Amino acid sequence: QVDLVASGGGLVQTGGSLRLSCAVSGRTFSNYAMAWFRQAPGNDRELAAAISWSGAIIYYLPSVKGRFTIVRDNAKNTVYLQMNSLRPEDTAVYFCLYRRVVDGSQREFWGQGTQVTVSS
Repeated sequence: QVDLVASGGGLVQTGGSLRLSCAVSGRTFSNYAMAWFRQAPGNDRELAAAISWSGAIIYYLPSVKGRFTIVRDNAKNTVYLQMNSLRPEDTAVYFCLYRRVVDGSQREFWGQGTQVTVSS
């Protein structure tokens, strides 16, 4: 079992910044990828950013590229999402995901969401 606790959401004005954190605990092992998804009301959940275990592979949703930065601290089992130049369309519940491939099958665990609201 892996537990994820997300934090750092809040209300911010357009152009502001927030930093989300996701702390991972339990039987985490190593070599797991982490990601941040987001879901706005009435929309599907979408992948905002992802990072491999080493940090060498990083993905960003095109609309957040250049504004969001995903980093991880494996010693602390924590992944961060620094969000700058926030826009109203970034308003969503943000979820972190743990993903690890074991013997060809994916093990995934989700954290609880943290609300990000950007006012215009």
